Amino acid sequence: MRLSRAEYKDIVRATEQLRPTRQCMKILKDRFPNHSQSTLLSIFSLEYQKRTKRTISRHHAADVVESHYQRYLNEAKARPAAPVLLEMANEVDLSPALMGRLILDRFLQDVSGEMHSKAVLNSMLKEPSLIPDQVLANNIYQCTINDCCYGPLVDCIKHAIGQEHEVLLRDKLKERNLSFLDENKLRTMGYDKTPDIILEVPIAVEGHIVHWIESKASFGDDYSHRTYLNEQFWSYWNRFGPGLVIYWYGFIGELDCQRDRGILLKDCFPTDIVTLCHTSHQQSPEKEDND
Repeated sequence: MRLSRAEYKDIVRATEQLRPTRQCMKILKDRFPNHSQSTLLSIFSLEYQKRTKRTISRHHAADVVESHYQRYLNEAKARPAAPVLLEMANEVDLSPALMGRLILDRFLQDVSGEMHSKAVLNSMLKEPSLIPDQVLANNIYQCTINDCCYGPLVDCIKHAIGQEHEVLLRDKLKERNLSFLDENKLRTMGYDKTPDIILEVPIAVEGHIVHWIESKASFGDDYSHRTYLNEQFWSYWNRFGPGLVIYWYGFIGELDCQRDRGILLKDCFPTDIVTLCHTSHQQSPEKEDND
């Protein structure tokens, strides 16, 4: 979905007071019924991550962590069946998954008297049954399943969605009988930083030559698109020539301003494709007439 900057800003304003819980998506969908839930979730997730980066340092301060931890211990003791950590996270505007991580890290220090490795911490966050405290394990589980922006469940879902759209892209290319090399093949050939697809025979999309295609299962906002341009797209352009970026969940329409420089944006697989094969077919009747 291609949004005007004004439409995008309306959605952003609506996200400012929301917390990263599953319920927030119903609020956004009710307010913007014409936009897909995937697009709204992607925009909200991007905005909440920006908000978190601005505030996370204060939550990591030693005195704040200790205050959160002692409060958790007191409330969990008084209400062992309640989702205490989830309530605390929403109250202080911190991602539930990140709140769970802070408290679990502090708990493990309390139990063993020393810092645990990230591997141990991550394994317990992924599998709360490994936590040697049932009440805390239940709280961590509640935080994980109710967080739509952070945590192991979200990471797993994002990875699966990214893979799904890369498969979709490859299937679309095969349907059009377009010859291509995917990222895995390119790595075996020695390329270290590549787009998802390099076309062995370039195509034209809406009058623009395309040598490569990058799949992004997210919304393209100003910050993410600028980051991708600087860290990925321009290096692809320098190495492989002009290309196409598909933001499957939409983008700010005004960002599609680099076409003449060789970066084309779309929100779906293009239908206006001209191939070398197509051009040859168009020319063949003329050859027959000349014969």
